[in-house]
Amino acid sequence: MSVLDTAKARSSVRAYTEQTVEEEKLQKILEAAHVAPTAANMQPVRLVVVRSKEGLLAVSKSANIYGATVAVVVCADKSKAWTRPFDGMVTTDIDATILTDHMMLTATDLGLGSVWICYFNPDVLKQGLNLPRNLEPINILALGYSAEPKADKERHSQTRIAMDELVQYK
Repeated sequence: MSVLDTAKARSSVRAYTEQTVEEEKLQKILEAAHVAPTAANMQPVRLVVVRSKEGLLAVSKSANIYGATVAVVVCADKSKAWTRPFDGMVTTDIDATILTDHMMLTATDLGLGSVWICYFNPDVLKQGLNLPRNLEPINILALGYSAEPKADKERHSQTRIAMDELVQYK
């Protein structure tokens, strides 16, 4: 499948089966994160992979993970991030999002569902997973086998703004 075909096939999955994600597939998803670019190659992102029942329960106390069998907590270490010198913007959120997108596309390519979650209580998550102080959770990626029907690959023509609204040429 081409990258564009994979992107069109990907959708936010909010219902999962109890089927366990195979270790080989999980490792490929994590490898996709590993090769993702970060600003100035600073690599300030850390991943906390949660698979145990206790860990998933801890994550579930901070966010709805929709019954996913794997939750990847994408964290940033702001002390290691590149900062734009003109205005002080720190790129950790961008770096974390790029890694998350690489993982979502790879999960789709491997026949898995995913949803990117930013609606979570960070204090509850930090405490529940006993995260070190230097790690700030940016998002949670829920992964697993979808219990939903596959999304229509051509839905974007109706669910997205028109290309001429999205793109400007100068």
